[in-house]
Amino acid sequence: MRVKSSLLNITAGIGNQIIITILSFVSRTVFINSLGIEYLGINGLFTSILAMLSLAEAGIGSSIVYNLYKPVADNDRPKIMALMNLYKKAYLVIAGVVLLLGLSIMPFLDVFIKNTSVENISLIYLLFLINTVTPYLFIYKYSFLNVNQKNYIVSGVFSISSILSVCAKIAILYFTQQFIFYLIIECVVSLMSSIILAKIVDRMYPFLRQKIETKLDPDTKANFIKNMKAILLQNIGTYFIFGVDSILISSFISVAAVGLYSNYKMLIDLCRTFINQVFANMYHSLGNLVAKESEEKVFHVFKVTMLLNFWLYSLLAIMLYLFIEPLILVWIGSEFVMGPLVVLLLIITFYERGMRNSITMLKTTAGIFHEDRFVPLCQAALNLSISFILVQRMGIAGIFIGTLVSALLVPFWTTPYFVYKRVFKQPLKLYFTRYGYYSIIAVIAAAAAAYICSFLPTGGLFWLLTRGTLCFLLINAIYAAVFHRTEEFKYLLGVAEAILSKIPKLRALLLKRSRHLEVSGNK
Repeated sequence: MRVKSSLLNITAGIGNQIIITILSFVSRTVFINSLGIEYLGINGLFTSILAMLSLAEAGIGSSIVYNLYKPVADNDRPKIMALMNLYKKAYLVIAGVVLLLGLSIMPFLDVFIKNTSVENISLIYLLFLINTVTPYLFIYKYSFLNVNQKNYIVSGVFSISSILSVCAKIAILYFTQQFIFYLIIECVVSLMSSIILAKIVDRMYPFLRQKIETKLDPDTKANFIKNMKAILLQNIGTYFIFGVDSILISSFISVAAVGLYSNYKMLIDLCRTFINQVFANMYHSLGNLVAKESEEKVFHVFKVTMLLNFWLYSLLAIMLYLFIEPLILVWIGSEFVMGPLVVLLLIITFYERGMRNSITMLKTTAGIFHEDRFVPLCQAALNLSISFILVQRMGIAGIFIGTLVSALLVPFWTTPYFVYKRVFKQPLKLYFTRYGYYSIIAVIAAAAAAYICSFLPTGGLFWLLTRGTLCFLLINAIYAAVFHRTEEFKYLLGVAEAILSKIPKLRALLLKRSRHLEVSGNK
């Protein structure tokens, strides 16, 4: 059942991501041509500022979702209802806190914004704030779908809403060049998507609307509070690691520089989100596995996910390193290129952070929150210190050096340490031996791909696609040759064969579930 749910969720997630990727390119192109680089910078800056406000949510969602795994697996409805009620109340408070914090920042926006001619800054910020607060009123409901391994429903609704939203925003930008209308459409579609998902949950799980008669036991409450505090500390640190880049760039360089960086960030985030569709849709299945299976079974699955994680992240890291600047040149022009040093730093950071994905996923599903609660804060302190010093000497590259160095000094080794010590009870050197071996293979594959590229012309979309296709095939061929005899590869090959053989069945299952929802809704 776990494998079937994961396959269904991954299929829906990847389909959703393909749609989002295409629409993102079209939308970004129209945005740049209609409004210019400064509005792009404002868009990235306000996104970063409001990510900081969202720290009010940090810890609550993850902690409650973790506590839901076992009662959902045991079908303990009274406890599920009590936890969901707590979830609902917590998010109502969160929405209010984020709104008040957001409004309190409005008088100080000039502190973060340097050298801009953009008008109506306060109104633009207010619309960003509304779009940030609104989902908190509904998120507790559709998170229950994720815990039940029905992520494909969430992916499907957001796919449709994304198509509608982006098409409407493209039309507004093309015909009116009005950023305000652009943001209003985004707010309306986001609200409607959340309402629709909430209604779906009500129909699928009507017991959640029943009167709550069971109270949470003291142990569950104590565990929730303990984990919530730990995750809050972790997410505060994480924000100051990844969320302040745009603020630093805007403060020390310019809003236009944020716009340049946002194009690279969009392309890298698209790759990261694509991979996360695979792992996020395995996440709740892994949580169910940790709750039920032995350490040996969990360790075997971890090794499989680590190979898959390496394969996907290293493949896309190499492709990004070789083609991100040529793509930007073909797509929007040479004035949007930032230089090879920035690209190298961004790609190494992408790879290092991505390689921690499988171990971090296991850490979270195993409920390891308290032990490393101060790790992100230590990393954040190092990141801000190094970035603040180097940005004044090296410019934008100094900020990214700070992010990379702080990651290597702290979570690079602490995250696997806690998992191997508590979950696997095995020596940490096993992890780093495997990590080093994988990284060497990646460097060899990158060198081979770069060598092949050197023989092909560089100009034009046709040659870009040709070089990209050849490199993609070469890297995968190298990995298949190296790993084809391993147990992990054979397991993944079996899963791939299952996916191919069950595509008609998956389609039929999706149709069947859709009809079931319609019938339930008519009752």
